[in-house]
Amino acid sequence: MENHWALRDKAAIVGIGQTKFYKRAASPVSEFELACQAIINAAADAGIAVRDIDGLTTFAGANWDSDLMANVLGMKELRFANNAWTGGGGVTSSVCNAALAVTSGIADCVVALKSLKMVNRFGQASTSADMSGAYAYMVPYGMLTPAHKIAMRVRRFMEECNVRQDALAAVAMASYHHAQFNPNAIAYGKPLTRETYDNSRWIVEPFHLFDCCMENDGAVAIIVTTAERARDLKQRPVYISAAAQGMEFRNYKNSNNAPDYASSNYKVIGRRIYEMAGIEPKDIDVVQNYDHFSGGAVAALYEHGFCERDQINEFCTFENLTWPGGKLPCNTSGGNLAECYVIGMQLMNEAVRQLRGTSTCQVKDAEFAMVISGSMTSPTGNMILRR
Repeated sequence: MENHWALRDKAAIVGIGQTKFYKRAASPVSEFELACQAIINAAADAGIAVRDIDGLTTFAGANWDSDLMANVLGMKELRFANNAWTGGGGVTSSVCNAALAVTSGIADCVVALKSLKMVNRFGQASTSADMSGAYAYMVPYGMLTPAHKIAMRVRRFMEECNVRQDALAAVAMASYHHAQFNPNAIAYGKPLTRETYDNSRWIVEPFHLFDCCMENDGAVAIIVTTAERARDLKQRPVYISAAAQGMEFRNYKNSNNAPDYASSNYKVIGRRIYEMAGIEPKDIDVVQNYDHFSGGAVAALYEHGFCERDQINEFCTFENLTWPGGKLPCNTSGGNLAECYVIGMQLMNEAVRQLRGTSTCQVKDAEFAMVISGSMTSPTGNMILRR
């Protein structure tokens, strides 16, 4: 394939860090302190001094300011500060922005991070008496939460592509399976059987309780620098081979009149990413797939070309999606469903661990890892990393 991305393999991830993960609102420290801890851990992993970081990028809003962060951490200089305009799609967008900053010379060493202390629940309905914009067309009619919005799209997707509940169950069970090998996962020690899945309460059809991500406190940080500098640092570099972000025509997440309502928002960038990296879907060894709701994750696998429309049920099985014997192991640390929900940022760390060879569910000889972020939101994003 022809390469359309001039920055292929010119930036690398050299450090990853995270905090302990907590149940919602259980962290003993603030969102800001969690972020600082993750950055310090990532710097130690990379073998660099925190003061030598000169860029910060995050997404989905932050309850702290970049200048305050730079001051508290003692950074010698802040040369780049960025906040991506997106929710879950910001996992890959923030790391991409870090790569663009270092390869363009704006900064030398940029940390992409997400910190979360769940004071206000994402899954709680608004109690406001006034609604404006898209919400005025949803809330009065009972579409109150992200689960409602994604469920509507997933139900259409299941109808159009003849997808069975089995596929959603497979995604959930795979995430919980992998979490049993990861002591840092919230669901560690809590395996999920199909019987337990089926008997769990409905949240909003087609989602059972275990189809929905958790709500957690925690922070994750990823340090990015140039490929040239990365060769001299502590860890084996993980190269950024391709990154894409965006949305399809009128596929705004809060709109219910998208022309392709069942799309996970990857029909364009889901195929473009391979052209940028110069590889094909069959070359991907492991996927970290944004599973805030299981149905969106199923749609994302299809729209990234891992199976054809009439093969979704056959492909999305527990056996295919799990380590060690699956055709395409997914969410090998537990994902949003079973490891933690830091708006998906922990998926990036697991992709890096897979390519370093340090995952608790290590895919043998993994060379290419894909991170998919923000299915059925907007803008979405994706990234291909190379060992």
